[in-house]
Amino acid sequence: MADNKIIDGKLIAETMKKEIAAEVANMLDSGKDAPHLAAVIVGEDGASLTYVASKEKACRSVGMVSSVYRMSAKSTEEDVLKTIDFLNNDPEIDGYIVQLPLPAHINETRVIQSISPNKDVDGFTLYNIGLMQLGEPCYLPATPFGILELLKRSNVEIAGKHVVVMGRSNIVGSPISVMLSRKGIDATVTICHTKTKNVEEYTRQADILIVAIGQPEYVKANMVKEGAVVIDVGIHRIKDDSEKGYHIVGDVDFNEVYKVASKITPVPGGVGPMTIVSLLHNTLMAAKNNKK
Repeated sequence: MADNKIIDGKLIAETMKKEIAAEVANMLDSGKDAPHLAAVIVGEDGASLTYVASKEKACRSVGMVSSVYRMSAKSTEEDVLKTIDFLNNDPEIDGYIVQLPLPAHINETRVIQSISPNKDVDGFTLYNIGLMQLGEPCYLPATPFGILELLKRSNVEIAGKHVVVMGRSNIVGSPISVMLSRKGIDATVTICHTKTKNVEEYTRQADILIVAIGQPEYVKANMVKEGAVVIDVGIHRIKDDSEKGYHIVGDVDFNEVYKVASKITPVPGGVGPMTIVSLLHNTLMAAKNNKK
């Protein structure tokens, strides 16, 4: 039997994939090419390789074309910028991502800001960030967009609610706080970070608590208001004596917080699947814009 407290990101992502696949099929039926998503990966970072492989599989599942540009960790910044210039000018590529982190000798900001804004399906360029701040149509960052979809599709009321966001990264904390406070979504947002004093005073006021701080099982039950909705963005491998040698946890102590929350995302299976499906959503949007 389904647990009504658990926000099932896998299930919601599968529903969204079906919606996207139907739109891709319509594009093909009308004689248009399938949307094409590319990824640039520099080096052999394990987590990055896993993510890019998941993205390729997800693309196939909805009928999209996927390309990966694999570059050596010894590639120069100039090499990476040449690849970006090629992708910016390739009419077959609708959108692409540059997988982070990049090797230390490459300037991440310079690389990301070289991406053409109309192919920036990660929503990381200054142009798209500016549009997001103004509430204009743009490519929204995948994880924050995924969080919004989780809340909406789980019938969580957002308008007028107090949302506390733990973490202010450019990838999750900062953009989700902007998106939630926009007209039409209408949350009242508080951001907590490493310099916030007595953080539990804020977290205990939250109707919706979004945790993206990168610390395993940091949020305990005494930090959460009874009946709050808790969204856990963190993901950590913890070594243990099991056959796999590790288990996965989030930034929230799930077993403790589950007892007081009205709804909660599990890790894995909560926010994670939504990030990839949000990237597919942005790629579909890019394809529609590019194939007009």
